[in-house]
Amino acid sequence: MLSKLEEDYLKTQRIARLASVSPKGQPEVSPVGFEWDGKAFYVGTHDPRFFPHTQRVKNITRGKSRVSLVIDDLVSVSPWTVRGVKVLGDAEIVNHTGIFGEGKYIKITPRVSVSWGIEPAKEGQWVSRKTRDRAR
Repeated sequence: MLSKLEEDYLKTQRIARLASVSPKGQPEVSPVGFEWDGKAFYVGTHDPRFFPHTQRVKNITRGKSRVSLVIDDLVSVSPWTVRGVKVLGDAEIVNHTGIFGEGKYIKITPRVSVSWGIEPAKEGQWVSRKTRDRAR
């Protein structure tokens, strides 16, 4: 789903923002560490004692499994240059061994991805790329 350039960009980043929604419709956004394995994103925690008590995990386990994940950065303020990847996807709680060790993780399977500022562009132009998972 993601291009080679998008995947290369993700390898340079460590922090994302994960948005979920409570059963009552309250949005919740958290900065999180992440990893991408080429098919799914995994979000965990350095302290597994707190994992089940986070609002994002509660939202997912209470049936609100659609989430959004944004990985972005500010390349320059002069000229203003930003780049990033946004993923809309389905989340579930899984056992996984990853950047935070072995334990529970949020697995996010992308349905739609949007990127900006990653694909090469001519001076003064902007390139945005949107991809949908056609299998869904």
